[in-house]
Parts: sequence; structure tokens; C-alpha cells
Amino acid sequence: MKRRLKKIGPLTAGTTLAVIMGCFGLCLMPFFLVMSLVMAHAPNMPRGFPFIFGFGFALAAPVIYAVIGFLQGVIGAFIYNLVSKVTGGIEVEVE
Repeated sequence: MKRRLKKIGPLTAGTTLAVIMGCFGLCLMPFFLVMSLVMAHAPNMPRGFPFIFGFGFALAAPVIYAVIGFLQGVIGAFIYNLVSKVTGGIEVEVE
């Protein structure tokens, strides 16, 4: 059975994408922490600054990713809704 996706709710798309991107930010957190530790032990680096900056960014990254994901979801759904009026939407096959 074929169905046509004509409209996407902007807030639900934004919320869903915010959660997905927030989880992605959590997955990247260990890499940011490791890099901050590596930079903290690099020669000619001021003591403490790279670790504090990297640690702060690692904590803020999931929130930043979630906010950007929410905005992308809302804007993307809005644009899709405008375009689907002209093109008729995406056709999907469901069972």
C-alpha cells in the first residue's frame, strides 16, 4: 500500500532531531575529553587551560548539538511543508 507524506509537524520533527543530535553529542563527549587531556600535556601549552576548555566543551557539546538539531528539525519541516504543497510530498510504501 502506498501512502503520501504531505506534512510534517515542525515541533515534533524538531524535538526528535534534538534528541538524536543530543545523543550524538554524548557519543562524541569521550573524544573531546581525550583530546583535552592530550592538549593539556602538549609542550608550550599554558597549564590547565586546554583541559578546562576541553572539559567545558565536552559538557556543553550535547546541549549545543541538541539546540542545533531542534532548529534544523523545525526549519527542515517548515521547508518540507512548503515544498510538498508543490510536489505533492514523498510517496512511501507501508505494510
